[in-house]
Amino acid sequence: MYVELHILQNFAPSNLNRDDTGAPKDCEFGGYRRARISSQCLKRAARELFKNGLVPPELMARRSKRLVTLVTEHLKRLGKPEDELNKVALAAFGGLGILFSPTDDGAELKSEYLIFAGLGELRRFAEVCRQEWDTLLRVYEGVWSKAKDKKPSKEAAQKAIARDLRDKLAAALDGKKTADVALFGRMLADLPDKNIDAACQVAHAISTHKVSVEFDYYTAVDDLKPEDTAGADMIGTVEFNSACFYRYANVDLEQLKKNLLGKEPVKATTQEHEEAEGLACKTLEAFLRASVAAVPTGMQNSMAAQNPPSAVFAVVRSSGLWSLANAFAKPVSSQSGDLVKQSLLALDGYWGKLTTMYGDTGVGGKWLCALDGDDVTTLKSAKVSSVDDLVKGVMGAIKFSEQQAGAK
Repeated sequence: MYVELHILQNFAPSNLNRDDTGAPKDCEFGGYRRARISSQCLKRAARELFKNGLVPPELMARRSKRLVTLVTEHLKRLGKPEDELNKVALAAFGGLGILFSPTDDGAELKSEYLIFAGLGELRRFAEVCRQEWDTLLRVYEGVWSKAKDKKPSKEAAQKAIARDLRDKLAAALDGKKTADVALFGRMLADLPDKNIDAACQVAHAISTHKVSVEFDYYTAVDDLKPEDTAGADMIGTVEFNSACFYRYANVDLEQLKKNLLGKEPVKATTQEHEEAEGLACKTLEAFLRASVAAVPTGMQNSMAAQNPPSAVFAVVRSSGLWSLANAFAKPVSSQSGDLVKQSLLALDGYWGKLTTMYGDTGVGGKWLCALDGDDVTTLKSAKVSSVDDLVKGVMGAIKFSEQQAGAK
């Protein structure tokens, strides 16, 4: 079963997501230049909102090059000697082919690339370190302390750990019970069998209409300059635009449940299935609410484009996925009236065309919440008064497939 989310969001003048030149990101769609917000930017904004009570801390992950710090902090709380913390953690991660190097000032240890791991995974990893403390300490003294710059090759670091211990360390990083890893997936270059396929897809948001970039010429003056000094003390330009965006995302519930299980469904017990389904429901609700509330942070202090969505449309379906971006292949024009209203009518009409052509037998439910949805026709029966009602409708309509025959 899948859940789709379609959002129309009209932002005031802003530069929410910049390219390498500092200009607002854009793209060509339908033969016209459109404003764009990258999917990565939107996912980041949603993940940050998870921390506001939408997801319990123990179900959250961290994406960082400094994860060794979280492991050593946990080991420190377990009473392990401070002068041995980094040594054991480095040996343990090194056994998996993940190496850390000190920063230029030597204050921190950083991996070669960002690692996305759940706090629960890191605690389980730290527990293995605690159990195998003496062994890992010997590995460090035998390999790491003798290596040039105290950093052996990946091959040497891995060979220094016995296969059974390496498997034990790797098993801790199973990704289970981690909401954001289950949703957005991950890739671990040195542990490909620990890669996780994302349960959700998030599209780049594009404007429903054509756009052009505008420039803000700004100046600043020195408050303490002599009165007889003429002119500004700083000048510059900032590029910005204003656009009504169409945003699309979907969630594969079965993939989400599988990711939260941390194992193949056929190997899970009935209790594990039930627990994973409960976590999947909590994760889905958090994703829906965070996606609706997500606002990119780019240049907000300068422009304060804090504009909530004007329309949210959710669909629960058993199969098939429909982005409604092609509703705007022909750009919406404000000459016909309110740009946001015209965008909603275009989306409403396109949904009608799709259901006429393909039918809607796979659709298990649909809900539309809009600030101004009085003129919709195809989606008139889907209207609800609030986002809360929309979320409740979705959560009441979802269901999981029957547990695998191998579950006990």
